[in-house]
Amino acid sequence: MLIQSVVLSGGSGTRLWPLSREKYPKQLLPLMGDDSLLQATVRRVEGIDGAGDSDLAAPMVVCNEEYRFVVAEQLRQMGKPGTLVLEPSGRNTAPALTLAALAAMKGGQDPVLLVMPADHVIVNTKAFQEAVLAGARLAEKGLVVTFGITPQSPETGYGYIRMGSALADTTARRIARFVEKPDLATANAYLADGNYLWNSGLFVLRASVWLAALKLCRPDILDACTRAWEGGPAGDGEFVRVDKALFEACPSESIDYAVMEHIAEDAPAAAKSGLPVGVVVPLSAGWSDVGAWEALWQVLEKDADGNVAQGDVLLQDSTNTLALSEGRLVACVGVDNLIVVETADAVLVAHKDQTQNVKKIVDRLKQAGRAEGQVHRKVFRPWGSYDGVDAGERFQVKRIVVNPGASLSLQMHHHRAEHWIVVSGTARVTKGDEVFLMSENESTYIPLGTTHRLENPGRVPLEMIEVQSGSYLGEDDIVRFEDVYGR
Repeated sequence: MLIQSVVLSGGSGTRLWPLSREKYPKQLLPLMGDDSLLQATVRRVEGIDGAGDSDLAAPMVVCNEEYRFVVAEQLRQMGKPGTLVLEPSGRNTAPALTLAALAAMKGGQDPVLLVMPADHVIVNTKAFQEAVLAGARLAEKGLVVTFGITPQSPETGYGYIRMGSALADTTARRIARFVEKPDLATANAYLADGNYLWNSGLFVLRASVWLAALKLCRPDILDACTRAWEGGPAGDGEFVRVDKALFEACPSESIDYAVMEHIAEDAPAAAKSGLPVGVVVPLSAGWSDVGAWEALWQVLEKDADGNVAQGDVLLQDSTNTLALSEGRLVACVGVDNLIVVETADAVLVAHKDQTQNVKKIVDRLKQAGRAEGQVHRKVFRPWGSYDGVDAGERFQVKRIVVNPGASLSLQMHHHRAEHWIVVSGTARVTKGDEVFLMSENESTYIPLGTTHRLENPGRVPLEMIEVQSGSYLGEDDIVRFEDVYGR
């Protein structure tokens, strides 16, 4: 049995602002240790390979085109090269899974797909893997399997699955129906009933079974995705692209709405004609979708007073508080049930009971056209990163780090000149017709309109300070002549 892990890396995680931003969302962040949530998701299946009769294929990640280099770099750091299927724009989980199924069946294979959101936390990996293997054996027979989380509290932020009839000799139950997020009284009733599970968004099913079910339930989605897949450009190394215009014409829909609700026991019989059986496997493995700061506080290790402190944090006479600092000292005195998050360009202070409303702040930032809702001060690029240290009228200062062997594009600017000062490492500079090396404490000036390129020929990161001056300093004032990253 070949198992293909499919990691769905969409979503912007706006309720975890200011740490999570639209251009650098929560799945790319190390919220639970050294690994990002994406890396932890990929690592979660290690050990399934060779368990019983199972073989594990290299990971497949479906992500937005904009995140491709960061995702590829995070997989490279793990030593886990895989397939990156790129979405030109977000169309929810059903089209994302359809692209993954088409990619998985390339070459005539029909693996069992283990579909996992990239931004969830699962504490008990052993219990998770045991449930996955049990589900995969059912999926191999043509069933569509999802995992329901055994509820620990009357949670109003999750959808629920009502369990139906039992499957012989398994822990699985038929899916009776899907239930939307309830109010508190209803959630309490579900908890008391004992037949309701939290909807995890985790699935196991054959690629061909998904495509066949989608053809019956949402042929418009299947048709749009198939045409986009077949019309896509040739493979671009580790990246798999589809036709942008054709994919953007695809309806946006979730896996649940597109297929899963149609295969529940309570669905009309006529609607289920020809569809596979849907089952749910109960899962108790310390799962959280980390949808808001309060949920992150729940899963992180706390001190005797219920506090979580990360970074340069001092807590005095405080309880049940999460305080996180990315740089400056954060001191909390006499507070209870607070979330305090400091980043280079924003500070969040919220009551733990109100963290679902952080999204409203992000919405206001977008309406005001402010960058803090979309990007961090530190911006990652395929060649490294830059950090906006200071800015004013007609000038901007950046700290630039170029990875060993990496190169910026050959480019020019219409509206700005640049001064470069090397802090550490070695730079190879192209300036007009000149090509020369610079080392620590050396500098050069790039006049407005001059073609230039910055490269790191060394084996250690190149760190430099760039001072820009001119009438317009936007990132879109770049004319690229050559670029190894195809931008």
